[in-house]
Amino acid sequence: MSNEDTLRAEYPADLIKSGVRGKYASRYRKGTNVVVIDPDLHKIFPDSESVNRALRQYAEEHQISQA
Repeated sequence: MSNEDTLRAEYPADLIKSGVRGKYASRYRKGTNVVVIDPDLHKIFPDSESVNRALRQYAEEHQISQA
């Protein structure tokens, strides 16, 4: 690893300094549940709400409990 400064010129220093350190750290510690779906499915399920609705319907139809 090099000690050379590798920050690209297109990233303004004021933008970098405006960030909040650890802003999402507590969420990350709790765990994540991100699932990447294939592009063809994204056309059918464009957002979290549509995915959740479909999964709940599937679970209900197949009598899968949320235990």
